[in-house]
Amino acid sequence: MPRLSEVIAALENLWPAEWAESWDAVGTVVGDPDQQVARVLFAVDPVRETVDEAVRLGADLLVTHHPLYLRGTTTVAASTFKGRAVHTLIKNDIALHVAHTNADRADPGVSDALAGALDLRVVRPLVPDPGDPDGRRGLGRVCELDHPVTVREFAARAAARLPATAQGIRVAGDPEAVVRTVAVSGGSGDSLFDDVRAAGVDAFLTADLRHHPAAEFMADRAHSPLALLDAAHWATEWPWCELAAAQLDEISDRHGWDLRVHVSKTVTDPWTAHAASITTDSLGAPN
Repeated sequence: MPRLSEVIAALENLWPAEWAESWDAVGTVVGDPDQQVARVLFAVDPVRETVDEAVRLGADLLVTHHPLYLRGTTTVAASTFKGRAVHTLIKNDIALHVAHTNADRADPGVSDALAGALDLRVVRPLVPDPGDPDGRRGLGRVCELDHPVTVREFAARAAARLPATAQGIRVAGDPEAVVRTVAVSGGSGDSLFDDVRAAGVDAFLTADLRHHPAAEFMADRAHSPLALLDAAHWATEWPWCELAAAQLDEISDRHGWDLRVHVSKTVTDPWTAHAASITTDSLGAPN
């Protein structure tokens, strides 16, 4: 069995810390470099549900996309839910490693996995990484469909192929407009609106679209008449867990480590229910 330090070195080769945004918190949070690793669990969120799942599984390493302490802390007291996660991990000899925006920028990365789940062909990064001379790394992806579909049909595809959540897929734009090219970005994507306009695509699928940025973007459709598709944050990033697990499996086979690599299917999206509005012939706000 490999030591944790050997497995972490392999993960950092896939997603170097220097690719992360300056505000991000990536890398190993908990773990003894000399401990042996036989079983690894990948998940989006380092929350109680996935930490408990790692304990039940007998995992030695939990790899998550989201950081545990993004903004720092002054305590790991077990009276806080993040502190409790740290205590549980340490008591059960489970290491925690985070790959966040460094995995977003990677090739392949989070948005490649999202494009693959939607059966899209990746053409190029939406925001190329200037440090990559090959022009393959970067944030988001510009993609093509095998054949044109309507916005309505593409939304239905996303709803069917991404993990089910209470939110589903929200759409802004003409449902019958034709889609040939799509920009995708796993996680929160409304900071990329200018890049999406410049890409000249027919639709943009991402998550966490806020009212004002989305409204302003759609109001400017005379210059960029494309559709927005808003999926749940967790659902757009979960496909990366399967991609990352497959990458580690390949590394394990190459090194003869015989790791057992798992992907958490626990839904950690915070929204648990959805009540659809009742539509009528005359839409409007209540009197």
